[in-house]
Amino acid sequence: MKAVIFPGQGAQFRGMGRELFDAYPEAAGQASDILGYDLPSLCLHDPHRVLNDTEYTQPALFVVGALAHRRWREENGDAAGCLAGHSLGEYCALHAAGAFDFATGVRLVQRRGELMARARGGGMVAVVGIDGDRFAGLLAEGAFTTLTVANHNTPTQHVISGDAETIGALETHLEERKVRSVRLKVSGAFHSPLMRPAQEEFAAFLRAFRLGDPRLPVIANATARPYPAGRTAELLTRQITSPVRWTESVHHLLDLGVSDFVELGGTVVGRLVDEIRTAPRPAPTAPPPVPRADGTSARPADPADPAPRPADTASAATELGSAVFRRRLGLRYAYAAGGMYRGIASSRMVIALARRGMLGILGTGGTPHQEIEADLRTIRAALGPDRPFGVNFLAHHDDPAAERAMADLLLRQDVRIIEASAFIRMTPALVLYRARGLRRGPDGTPVCDHRVVAKVSRPEVARAFMEPAPDAVLDRLVRDGDLGAHQAELARRVPMSHDITVEADSGGHTDGGISTVMMPAMHRLRQEAQHRHGYAEPICLGLAGGLGTPEAVAAAFMLGADYVMTGSVNQCTVEAGTSDAVKDMLQDIDIHDTEYAPAGDMFEMGAKVQVLRKGVFFPTRANKLFSLYSHYDGLDELPARTRDLLERTYFRRTLDEVWEDTRAHLRSRGRHDDLARAEANPKLRMALVFRWYFAHTAQLALNGRDDRTNYQVHTGPALGSFNQWVKGTDLERWRDRHVDDIGVRLLEGAAEHIAAMYLSWHQPASATPPPLPAPTGAA
Repeated sequence: MKAVIFPGQGAQFRGMGRELFDAYPEAAGQASDILGYDLPSLCLHDPHRVLNDTEYTQPALFVVGALAHRRWREENGDAAGCLAGHSLGEYCALHAAGAFDFATGVRLVQRRGELMARARGGGMVAVVGIDGDRFAGLLAEGAFTTLTVANHNTPTQHVISGDAETIGALETHLEERKVRSVRLKVSGAFHSPLMRPAQEEFAAFLRAFRLGDPRLPVIANATARPYPAGRTAELLTRQITSPVRWTESVHHLLDLGVSDFVELGGTVVGRLVDEIRTAPRPAPTAPPPVPRADGTSARPADPADPAPRPADTASAATELGSAVFRRRLGLRYAYAAGGMYRGIASSRMVIALARRGMLGILGTGGTPHQEIEADLRTIRAALGPDRPFGVNFLAHHDDPAAERAMADLLLRQDVRIIEASAFIRMTPALVLYRARGLRRGPDGTPVCDHRVVAKVSRPEVARAFMEPAPDAVLDRLVRDGDLGAHQAELARRVPMSHDITVEADSGGHTDGGISTVMMPAMHRLRQEAQHRHGYAEPICLGLAGGLGTPEAVAAAFMLGADYVMTGSVNQCTVEAGTSDAVKDMLQDIDIHDTEYAPAGDMFEMGAKVQVLRKGVFFPTRANKLFSLYSHYDGLDELPARTRDLLERTYFRRTLDEVWEDTRAHLRSRGRHDDLARAEANPKLRMALVFRWYFAHTAQLALNGRDDRTNYQVHTGPALGSFNQWVKGTDLERWRDRHVDDIGVRLLEGAAEHIAAMYLSWHQPASATPPPLPAPTGAA
């Protein structure tokens, strides 16, 4: 297979492109019109001595590379199997692969060059003749912790970026140790975090363009893997601050079966390829297997797989997790998005996820049944009968009738997958839903038409879901005529849930669990349950909580998760059913901008939710209400000043008015016994009044009303880490975030991360290097 490669900055020279400008005068003229100066004159004569200035170098190299590819294609046909470019050369590769047209490419590199040329106070130095291990040791020895490896050009050539003063100190450090280095003639620290201002401006500039996907595999500098679908703008933005992983890119091309490299637009990177190819490199060993629920083990995508796979990353993403989970729920990806309350996990969200082969779960907590039924009609009209989706089934600890009404709705609407949330025991309503979906298969084994994806954070609750339905509950349902005896018998042979999501510290309800502690314990519980009951179908374990970056998702799968479930990252998307005001607040939070507060639906129990802290008073006020509830036995005992404060700032109405609203609500729901108990019990009445605040603040946020200080927004630090991951990319603003795209990018990034980790663990020690080419390509 043949790969076409393009050089980056450093390959320019006066006189370049002469034959190309003569062959393609219209293209040369178009480029000159866009740039505002005579490009052929610049390249051929450089009358103003600016060809080596970044803002002029980058457009010149792009045009020469693009025209060189045009001529090569005309002479050879479309014979390239893969493409790659070193830094600026990546734009030539993407243009050659059809990701954008010639004029767009000129505009992109013109702006890129302008922004990068503005950088001041930085420097770059090429270090040659030493292998990576020795080089890393020299950096550590000199405590050069602020410097960045900008280019991994060959196993024995590295380019370092950083502030000019530290770069100067590094040169001295290297000279004293007889290590060869060459200072590059640049004003900025390219491909380092110091380029973040340029990256942010470039990201904003890219939003005006609709960049396509390359039609041929193009190896990205930032990942050393082919560009995945839908990520052209993102990876071009990342490239500005990310290292150029050229050595690893060439290794990947070799592993894909490339035997012939054709450099267009220069002769620099071809020499780098020659050195990389001749340096000894044992084949990477296969990654160790990831355990799956069905007892098999599957290795992550092996980056050394010699079979050329243009959709390498996408293919690997579909293989993450358990095939059992994907098959029985009818999914392409082992990925689910949890059902956030009050319809934040909207029908739009469910539809988008289902169309990409992921499990979307409709949020129903606090939503009237008629709205849920309307959402189900919308979902089914969009998806048809075959695409799977789920519906959240929330436990009602103080209202069993409401829980039973929800179970009846799920059965009436023939919902096949539910997410069971906040259950601490197996209630009649939940057991009824599970058992009603059981039938006997041809061989006599139970067939489960109703799937329960349980969400748990405590071992005793997980154990209850791994056990069959309680005998006492089944007997009662049979006795009351709600369940047939044959279904009760089948229910004693299957667990309450075959798919159990272990929820670590997360947004919303949380026990603050730690995934690395919880997952091993849950694995042991699953093993014991499987052994004790001999289930014909295995139990799968998913992981939720803290999943905001590809690294976190990769860690979940390496902990043995059969699937992953996200939450917080999904509520700051176009499809999320919360207000624009909330999304505006959430898109800029960091990992420390959340706090724990009492859960309104389990207020008296002291349960906690994790909520937004930045810009709101809700966490402080909610915790104050729980403190008052803990110290006083009724509203009448509250000090006058405290009561006045609550009425003026928290409730913005009198407590008596709040109680009247609460009484009316209980009457409308038919909860007359609860109302009678509250009338007789001042402590309970205080709890119900305080609960009103939680319902009110949640509704304020959903509606986006002006009283932002009282917004209750459930979210975890995963959203903060996600925001940092996408900063400077096309996903920085929530209006560009789509829930299904986030899921695919997280999974593809996780596959890339796992593969890269294994490659780094098995990198060979460098042998004595051959003679070195001159350093290349700052940008």
